[in-house]
Amino acid sequence: MLFLSNEQLQALSHDSTVLEQDGLGPKVLRLSDGSFLKLFRKRRMLSSETLKPYAQRFADNAKRLQRLGFATPEIVEVYRLEDPVNRTAVRYRPLPGETLRHALGQSGPSQQQPLVKQFGQLLGLLHEKGVYFRSIHLGNVLLLPSSELGLIDLADMKIGRRPLSLRLRLRNLKHMRRYDKDRSWLFEQFNDALAEGYAQHAGHYAKAVLANDQSA
Repeated sequence: MLFLSNEQLQALSHDSTVLEQDGLGPKVLRLSDGSFLKLFRKRRMLSSETLKPYAQRFADNAKRLQRLGFATPEIVEVYRLEDPVNRTAVRYRPLPGETLRHALGQSGPSQQQPLVKQFGQLLGLLHEKGVYFRSIHLGNVLLLPSSELGLIDLADMKIGRRPLSLRLRLRNLKHMRRYDKDRSWLFEQFNDALAEGYAQHAGHYAKAVLANDQSA
């Protein structure tokens, strides 16, 4: 992790474009070379961010997921900042493509069904590989130009050595029900396609996962 002074941060972000911001300022910048800079806010003194900064988690998760065969952004560098608002930052080369939520919204039912099945395949494979992506939803999965799926927003996850338990699998699906459009596509309109895709990598869990989720 490299230290970046305020002057160096200003130089790095010169001529950048703000892609995401909140009341404290920019959160994601597109830099002049096309790479992205994601900024992580300072938190309270005693927090998990103190032990392992979110920028480092993002970078480590991206690299581990790549080794497992998943498409993720290419990490350029991780920074520790002296900025009064932001503690750390990660610079990466973004994946091309559009969010799966946007792709589904722009498609008709005949295209939506195979996309939901493909997402089910991805979710089943993540679970079997021991990846608990806490905040997964259709807005942080990308449909790439190659028609494969990629992952973004990688700080909030755990990657273990064993397949996920039934409890964690159910918790993951429950999280996705919080988003109205995701819930409609995944659990109402195309639930059979989701189940079929999930079963391709996690067949021994598929029936239990989806039956329990539907009764939740």
